Amino acid sequence: MKRSVICLLAIFLIPPAFANDLSNAMKAYKDGNYEDAFKIFNQYANNGSVIAQYKLGLMYDNGYGVKQDNHEAVKWYLKAAEHGDGSAQYNLGNMYIDGKGVRQDYAKAVMWYGKAAKQNSPDAQYNLAIRYYKGEGVRQNKATAKEWFGKSCDNGDQDGCDKYRILNEQGI
Repeated sequence: MKRSVICLLAIFLIPPAFANDLSNAMKAYKDGNYEDAFKIFNQYANNGSVIAQYKLGLMYDNGYGVKQDNHEAVKWYLKAAEHGDGSAQYNLGNMYIDGKGVRQDYAKAVMWYGKAAKQNSPDAQYNLAIRYYKGEGVRQNKATAKEWFGKSCDNGDQDGCDKYRILNEQGI
């Protein structure tokens, strides 16, 4: 319900030119025309567009239309993540797990995975479960790991289902 209200507000409050430009940027990105997409995303990201900030993070993370740069990817993911973008939160968690653009920090990865997991990201739920299972960045807790594997499974992640089943068979 909350998301629906926000989406409706965004539809009515976003000027048509802004929506058009972002739509053009998304199309350019999808078509692999990363240079054009970057120009538009960069403009809007610097003016606070969370979608554009996330896309810039992806572009820098993967080297799409720009020189691959983990530090820039983290910068843009962080901006979007701080505004509640679940995909950016998940990707930022991955950056902390891998030590890409930041010092490896499992506790920070857990924090960002947790934020994304609460938005029902099955990948974030699975990765959060792994951290609890292994005790990376949090105190090891297989019961909590099982709970997150179950949520991941409920959201369509087969690996989460498999891990949940194994822990269930172990009596956890």
